[in-house]
Amino acid sequence: MQQENDDPQQLVMTASSAWQSALFLGVVTLILGLIVSFHPTTSLNVIAVLLGVLMIISGIFHLVRVLDTAEQHRVWLGISGLLFIALGAVLIRHLHLTLAIIGLIIGLTWICQGVSALIASLAGGLREGRAWWIFFGLVSLIAGIVVISSPVPSITVLAVLTGTWFVVMGLFEIGGAFILRRAVSGSRTRAVNLPGGSQTDGSAPSNSPVAG
Repeated sequence: MQQENDDPQQLVMTASSAWQSALFLGVVTLILGLIVSFHPTTSLNVIAVLLGVLMIISGIFHLVRVLDTAEQHRVWLGISGLLFIALGAVLIRHLHLTLAIIGLIIGLTWICQGVSALIASLAGGLREGRAWWIFFGLVSLIAGIVVISSPVPSITVLAVLTGTWFVVMGLFEIGGAFILRRAVSGSRTRAVNLPGGSQTDGSAPSNSPVAG
């Protein structure tokens, strides 16, 4: 009986923690979206620096493995470690080049994706939704060509669009958190009024014997 009475309270506590987490995530997403939207170039530079730092850390990790006498490919690990460190230093030193490389990778990915969709749709491999896949392939192919032709300006526009999307998602998450909070308040009130909950009037249970 005690377990049945504790279940609603446990659910209320879990939901209370959930809306607080949702609110925190929504605020962080909103702030991140505003930063990226209003400062896209700075945000991209931070990403480029982090990419360079990641390459340097990877190179150091490879060099540390070279010190292990049981390692069978010490020479290749040393060469790759030095290359990673050099590449990371170049990426940090030349941020414009790093952004161009990121834009080229995105453009090539979209081109490959568009060509694959067109080949699959035109070759008869897709019967349902064929028109949609042709449209998707053309849009992806054109977008990839545009990004490759101007990688840095294109990736800046993509950063602004991504930041705007983060802002919208953050607002939805914050709104959902407050809706969940209202539902938690109502559930807490119902949990108190459940049989076996808090009783302030001191009345006896309904199944108690009544004196004649």
